[in-house]
Amino acid sequence: MTTHGRSSCTSILIGKKASLDGSVIIGRNEDSRTAWPKHLAFHHRQAGAQTFKSHDNKFTIDLPKEAFAYSSTPEWTKKYGLFEEDGINEYHVAMSATESAYANERVLAIDPFDAEKGLLEEAMVTIVLPYVKTAQEGVKRLGEIVEKYGAAESNGILFADRDEAWYLEIGSGHHWVAQRIPDDSYTVVANQLSIQEIDFNAPANFLYSAGLQEFVYEHQLWPKEAKFNWREIFGTRSESDLHYNTPRVWYGQKLLTPSVKQEPQSFDLPFIQKADRPLSVQDAQTVLASHYSDTEYDLTNPKNAGQASFRPIGVATTQESHLLQLKGEDMYHWLAMGVTAQSVYIPFFPQGTKVPYMWGNGKVDYSPNSAYWIFKLAGVLVDRNWGKYGKELANAQTEAKEKVLRLRHEYDQKLHADPSQATAIADEANAKMAKTVTDIYNKLISSLITQQTGDSPLSFQMDPNL
Repeated sequence: MTTHGRSSCTSILIGKKASLDGSVIIGRNEDSRTAWPKHLAFHHRQAGAQTFKSHDNKFTIDLPKEAFAYSSTPEWTKKYGLFEEDGINEYHVAMSATESAYANERVLAIDPFDAEKGLLEEAMVTIVLPYVKTAQEGVKRLGEIVEKYGAAESNGILFADRDEAWYLEIGSGHHWVAQRIPDDSYTVVANQLSIQEIDFNAPANFLYSAGLQEFVYEHQLWPKEAKFNWREIFGTRSESDLHYNTPRVWYGQKLLTPSVKQEPQSFDLPFIQKADRPLSVQDAQTVLASHYSDTEYDLTNPKNAGQASFRPIGVATTQESHLLQLKGEDMYHWLAMGVTAQSVYIPFFPQGTKVPYMWGNGKVDYSPNSAYWIFKLAGVLVDRNWGKYGKELANAQTEAKEKVLRLRHEYDQKLHADPSQATAIADEANAKMAKTVTDIYNKLISSLITQQTGDSPLSFQMDPNL
């Protein structure tokens, strides 16, 4: 099996009673490389027999004859796989397939499967999201595929509908569990298997692969008399976790539940947590854009340059960040291209059919007609001196956020007044929101380039006394 070097991500799931407005919210940062563009895509409903064939290995599967419309964020190239990663379908089901979690190699070794033919992350959204009508249906469909074909890597997958949020983890080639996030709670997940105790007698809250308990006990992975703890059986407690994973979960919980004091290098951080206040989608955005602000670990602090203690949530390798928000008939596919801390989330209407200009463009080399590269260029210019240019970036972000929220509210009212025109309204709104934000960022880029012409090491000032 070959891959193109995908790395990691951070995810967040929020139950409807934990959110400020009764929304179910799921999302994450998609991290891979510092220059690896993503696109926005809208897929129409389709009918007819189809077969999915992986671009990265020999995995093949026949698909149901009817595929529902859905949004997604595919790679700029299909060479290594589609990696559609996230989206919302017409039945108000949201899904996000995370980067590989680190699984226990010993467990994988005793659950043999053909990695050359196993399910990869690149296929998950494509073969599941268009074919389900609820979050639980999504969990069950993916679970059945994993059991039958095996998974070539360990993953965490987020599902949501208007009522529920579910998190599924693949622990070995054929075994998985999924937990419903309590309505009054949230979870922040890094690259570790995170689900803890499983209640096999609570099907409304836990789903799992057939024969999971028998597999664990047969191979003496856990004592029968102890409570079945998925994280302890299939997860890791490595030195790298203490620098790469647990600090991200700690900081996410620190932002949302500051009343609970915890340590960044604790292996006992809870999977399910309750916030100190009702959470907005902007709170979730703050988590995904964070880099240990107001702590000694902040990477924007010059003293940490090149010697960071902990891997932050927001990093230079972020390709895009998304939050999928569902409430009643409203659907929001919030999308921020590039580094989350330097970008802006746009609440796209997933029922659209036309990709806004520049949001379907961009290859691995910089081009000015790509939304991804506009946000990346602004970030690169700010990175030259964050202390000097960070405020100008923040001002542009504030302006963009305010304008795009007004536009979304305006078009929400239009959609509610005339739902028969949903597609046309969504397409018009998506185009306006996208152009508004990219115009603001192009203005920011122009200002930064103009200012930085004076930052050259070849600058020379004549002494006025000479």
